[in-house]
Amino acid sequence: MSDTPPDRLSLDPRSPHFNAELLHRGVGIRFNGVERTNVEEYSVSEGWIKVAAGKSRDRFGNPMLLTLKGSVEPYFQNPAEGETSAE
Repeated sequence: MSDTPPDRLSLDPRSPHFNAELLHRGVGIRFNGVERTNVEEYSVSEGWIKVAAGKSRDRFGNPMLLTLKGSVEPYFQNPAEGETSAE
């Protein structure tokens, strides 16, 4: 498994950009230099993240999402299985 997160990733299982293995490993996001924990989807190449807009829901019960543009830096929170951290 690569140590570089994908260009685009989503938390929504219905999305073609959903990947359960990577999400289980833990992906963190730094957006404009600030750690974000409420990111639903991101794209590094296009420079945006999608976050929930408070408690608002659409007619299907899914959270309403806002798209924020800026610098996106994804990283893995946990090492891949079989890898050991260099200390």
